[in-house]
Parts: sequence; structure tokens; C-alpha cells
Amino acid sequence: MDMPITNVKGMEGFLRYRDLPALFQVDDDVHINDPTLQNLHQLAQNIAKAKHHIFNTFQELEGPILHQMPTIMSNVYAVGPLHEFLAANGGSSNVIMSDDDNNKSCLDWLNNQPVKSVLYVSFGTLSMVSRETLVEFWHGLVNSGQRFLWSLNPRRLLTDGEIPAEILTGSREKTCVVEWAPQRAVLGHSAVAGFLTHCGWNSILESIVAGVPMIGWPIHGEQQLNSRYVGEVWKVGLDMKDTCHRVIIEKMVRELMEERKDEFLERAQHYSKLAKQSVRQGGSSYSNLEHLLEDIRRI
Repeated sequence: MDMPITNVKGMEGFLRYRDLPALFQVDDDVHINDPTLQNLHQLAQNIAKAKHHIFNTFQELEGPILHQMPTIMSNVYAVGPLHEFLAANGGSSNVIMSDDDNNKSCLDWLNNQPVKSVLYVSFGTLSMVSRETLVEFWHGLVNSGQRFLWSLNPRRLLTDGEIPAEILTGSREKTCVVEWAPQRAVLGHSAVAGFLTHCGWNSILESIVAGVPMIGWPIHGEQQLNSRYVGEVWKVGLDMKDTCHRVIIEKMVRELMEERKDEFLERAQHYSKLAKQSVRQGGSSYSNLEHLLEDIRRI
């Protein structure tokens, strides 16, 4: 699984077999002919035929890959992070806030925590996990001794939809478990110093903009590769793929929140600054959007 893959341009120095989406980890003709894999291959070929390609990313984050894209597709525009672009240029940042009990309880709890002391934990709104997985994460998080806020929807459990009792009865002093959290507001809170994430692209960008280091625990799809970028390319956190053991979880949480905290925070804040500059006038994404609008007018 650690065999290097050297024929993907722009990723030669860090891509491994284990960083590929699970569907692409094939080594025989039977699996190569899998209908889903073939459909994705056809989709990629069709995408390359489009005349214009708009991406929610920015030059300073993914420059080597964006540099390669014009070799296989025309008119590439990196105009992200889109949520920050809207916030910086008079639009709505679309932060969902309400009087919902989840909002109030988690934000009130964060307000009572020390600055840069909390790990935010969320596996997204679509990924399904087992009770056994949750229990391992719970023990790893508690054993780390860190404060944490966990957004945990029981509808995302693979079994009976009941959150294990030990999670719901944990200490409220250091832990807060809610069914849903306003993620951008949480990541932007002064108490938050880390994010344990499934590495969905929206979560990655929101964490980058907020300047919050990450622990990547990818579940499916491109999350595998995103997590590798977090740990090896941008070096804004740790890649914890392919493991779900309380001892490893405890070790990585301590590393992010204690042992290498200052190092990761400094690098994450560096990328946050670059992200915010990219969407302001004169920035790379701002300029790319202007070029896109000019091309639309020509059409």
C-alpha cells in the first residue's frame, strides 16, 4: 500500500497506492473492468471535452496541479475558496445560524473554553460510521485529555441509530456532543485549535480559511487524497487514514493539540492568509473570476 505512484503529474513525490480512492486500488483485469470504475473513466474523459472548467480552489494551494490541467483541458479557472470569496466581496458567506438548541449549546460551550484549546470533530453530513468506530474515537479522544466538540448525527450510524451511552454521558467540562454544529462558525471560533475531519473538500477549504490544523480520517472518494495533502503537501496537520484504534487516535490528537501545536497553527495561518488574499482584488482567484466573466461576455 505504500508503493509510490510516479506517473500522476504534479504528485510524483508523495502519492502512494493507499492514497487513491478505494475504487482505484485495483491490480487485475477483473477489477479494472468494473462498471463503476469504467463510468468514472468515461466521466473524466467527458469533463476534459468541456470548453471551460471552474474549480473551487486557489493557485497558492494547488498550484502544481492547476499548472498541469491545461495540458488535458481548456480554460481552467480557480476561483475559490468560494465561501470566502462571497464574504470578502459583498456577498453572503452563507454561515447557517439560528436559535436551534444545537447551535446555542455548542457555541455557548465554546465561549466558556480557553483560547486555542478545543478539537472540533466531524465526519460530515453524508458519511456513515459504525458504533464500534465511534467507541474507538470516543476513548481515543477522552484518553488524549483534550477538550473537544463533536458534531455527531445519530442518523449517520450504520446500525440502530443510537449513539453509544458512554459518549452521551461524558464530562460536560471537557466535551460537548451535538447532533449538528454550524461548522464555519465553529472553525472561526477563538477556542478551536484543531479539526478531526473526514476530509471532504468543503471541510478542507473551510478549515484552511479559518487557519485551523487538521487530522484527516478519510472515509471514501477523493477524501483519501485530500488527507494526504493535509499531512504531506501542505503540512497543516496529520493523515490518519486506514486506522481506527483508540491508541493511534489518542497519539495523533496529542501531537496536533500539544506536541506540534505551534508548528501546525503557524502553517495553517499562513495558508489562511493566502486564501484570503486570493479572493480580494488583485488576488489570483479574483483575477481568474474576472477572466471567466470576460470569456462569458465573448461567448
